[in-house]
Parts: sequence; structure tokens; C-alpha cells
Amino acid sequence: MDIIKVSSKSISQKVAGSIANSFREGSKKIEVQTVGAGAVNQAIKAISIARGFVAPLGLNLICTPAFYDIVIDGKEKTAIKLIVETR
Repeated sequence: MDIIKVSSKSISQKVAGSIANSFREGSKKIEVQTVGAGAVNQAIKAISIARGFVAPLGLNLICTPAFYDIVIDGKEKTAIKLIVETR
């Protein structure tokens, strides 16, 4: 499964391109990892844009959110991962 990490400074159009390319290359499922509200915002925008990119291929993207714990600089934080797959 491909993993794409998104920050609040990520450009949603570029992330959308990465998501769309993963599915064009045959991925059935990818994981978008985020930490913080700004990153989640950029990731959701990117997934929405990517849906438009892959729609002409007959693909419909769905997104399932989930929490997970990670360690950043020695501190445990709660992150959100967005599992994106085709239907």
C-alpha cells in the first residue's frame, strides 16, 4: 500500500496528483497520513481533487478515516490516517 504524508503546508493539487498517479499505476488502496487540523484540511481537499482526476478512468475514490498513535521528536501524538480506495 502506498503511503502519502501530508502537512499543513502541502499543496493540495500536488498531493491530488500523487494520489491520482498511484491509482493510475494500479494501486487499489493508499494511505494518507496527517497530523493536525491543517494537514487534515489539505488532505481532504487533495482527495476531493483526485476524485475528479480519476473519474474519467471510471474510478470512484472513497475515504475511510482512522486514528493512530505516532512518536514525533520523542512525544506521542495522535494522527489521522485516511485510507483511500477505489470502488
